[in-house]
Amino acid sequence: MSEQPALLWRRTLRDALLAARKDRDSTRVSALRSVLSAIDNAETPEGARVDAPSSGTIAGGVVGLGAAEVARRELSDAQIRELVHAEIDERLTATRDFTAGGRPERAATLRAEVAVLSDVLGDV
Repeated sequence: MSEQPALLWRRTLRDALLAARKDRDSTRVSALRSVLSAIDNAETPEGARVDAPSSGTIAGGVVGLGAAEVARRELSDAQIRELVHAEIDERLTATRDFTAGGRPERAATLRAEVAVLSDVLGDV
């Protein structure tokens, strides 16, 4: 049985994040955290409803351990790659804006993050 794409991506990215943290490579850490967050956000179900008794004590709370848990969406490899490409595109757009705005140091940081994310696409 093969591993789900999201789990493979998450494991690979977390391993890379751990290595970047050990190396104290803030650029890699920032880029990897960002893409992990993007995956987490994309897996959030839209319009999920919880069918559990309401807690009278906590506003919006429900009764029962795990009663408010909902299944996350499963992303395909193509969807995750699309997310990584979107992260790259955002950084490239920001790079142009920072360069035009006279902030070459910030643009250089974003270009380095683009390189990290481009490498990630080749690693998985």
